[in-house]
Amino acid sequence: MLTRQRKRSRLSGLILPGVTAAYLAYFGFWSFHGDYGIWAATQLQADAVRLQAELDALVKQHDDLKRHIALLGPDAVEADLLDEKARAELEMARPDEIVIFDSARSGGRH
Repeated sequence: MLTRQRKRSRLSGLILPGVTAAYLAYFGFWSFHGDYGIWAATQLQADAVRLQAELDALVKQHDDLKRHIALLGPDAVEADLLDEKARAELEMARPDEIVIFDSARSGGRH
């Protein structure tokens, strides 16, 4: 019976630690620099704060618009007053109307 015996090279003992170190370096790098890494988490938190502030502003604007719509109902305002406010805001008039601008009331707008 023949047996073959090889002499172990010095590099064969470094293969497993080398592969392990490469995997650890790869995953360690991406745990900091990846899309969901440690440094990206702070950016995501800053974005969440910014978006929450934007949402709060939009909700406030939405509530203000809902309140204005409620004031435009037939029970809240007379039709003449509503017509006057709408034309003043849109700066529109009918062709048969004469418009006199009062600079004191309009804040200097012409």
